[in-house]
Amino acid sequence: MFRKMPFILVAVILAILVLDPLISLSSKQILYAISLSIKSFIVFLLPIIIFGLLFRAALNLAHHATRVIGLILIGVCCSNFLSTFLSHYVGIWIYQFDLSILIPHGSDGLKAAWGWELPKLIPNQVAMFSGLVLGIFAGLVKGDITIRVAEALEMIISKILTSFMYLIPIFVAGFIVKLQFDGVITMIIKDYALILAIIALAQFGYILLAYFLLSNGRAGEFLQSLKNMLPAAVSGFSTMSSAASMPLTIIGAENNAKDKDLAGSVIPATVNIHLIGDCFAIPIFAYAVLKNYGMPEPTLMSYLVFTLYFVLAKFSVAAIPGGGIIVMLPILEAYLGFNTDMMSLITALYILFDPVITCANVLGNGAFAKLMDRVLSRDNKMLEN
Repeated sequence: MFRKMPFILVAVILAILVLDPLISLSSKQILYAISLSIKSFIVFLLPIIIFGLLFRAALNLAHHATRVIGLILIGVCCSNFLSTFLSHYVGIWIYQFDLSILIPHGSDGLKAAWGWELPKLIPNQVAMFSGLVLGIFAGLVKGDITIRVAEALEMIISKILTSFMYLIPIFVAGFIVKLQFDGVITMIIKDYALILAIIALAQFGYILLAYFLLSNGRAGEFLQSLKNMLPAAVSGFSTMSSAASMPLTIIGAENNAKDKDLAGSVIPATVNIHLIGDCFAIPIFAYAVLKNYGMPEPTLMSYLVFTLYFVLAKFSVAAIPGGGIIVMLPILEAYLGFNTDMMSLITALYILFDPVITCANVLGNGAFAKLMDRVLSRDNKMLEN
């Protein structure tokens, strides 16, 4: 089902648009209320999800603490930060587009049949930092119990997120019903077609430039590097999973590297935390959604704060289709002022665009492995001398 999720969502949207006159007002209100309830339940569980994933990632890094892992970790943070920060300028350009959506006069919009929200267990920021700190501490202790606890947490969280994936069509359907009722769905589809193209150009333009620079401007090496990574990129597009495409990514990275063993170790360590496609797509989508709902453009300082939390949250991204946006919802809410409707919209857009985002993530991981190969090979030579 996960591989077919974008097609399922397209079918859901088309079905709602076609069958809208046949759906009663009460049914629309109930469907919208279900979507809000699903969102409330996910937000309730998010601190647990973030803590568990960050704890596991930090435990692995601390448990295998070496100079190589340290350099890889710094490189991942710098790469994610740079691509997220650059997307700010694309977002500023997007924000200038005429994307303001106005609810038709005489209509207050669709109301949910009911409304309830679960209380937040702990702030998401506390879950992030506590998971990171405790994971590093547990990794330094190197106890078998901590590893078993981390594995149990990972299994529980995986089941939670997998269950949520089955609810996503309903989650999105309720919001689409609301947009259609409010008279704005046609405007969104028309406006976002251009934005999707801009995001793809930004993602792949940045990645291709990285490959070109890493090839020292030599066209032959540049094309060969892309050719070696092409099977992995196609796999990422079709499976919407960087983890599922990892075997092909490792082969491509090894073919592009001088130290094949090093490249083979970089990919597994970064496959779920180095996500250039996400770093461009989510912030640019965020700017577009902010403009749609008449929200102010973020200042540079507020965006820098958002970027720092965004980069940290990348270490808690789940390895499932749509996982990149799920853990980002509280970041968007806390630092960019997203409300329920805005979070639902960006979730739908992300999942529909997930094949392209994952393809960019896979190609970006290949470029990062090539970069680490050059940096660490040079570093090893200096140490030997």
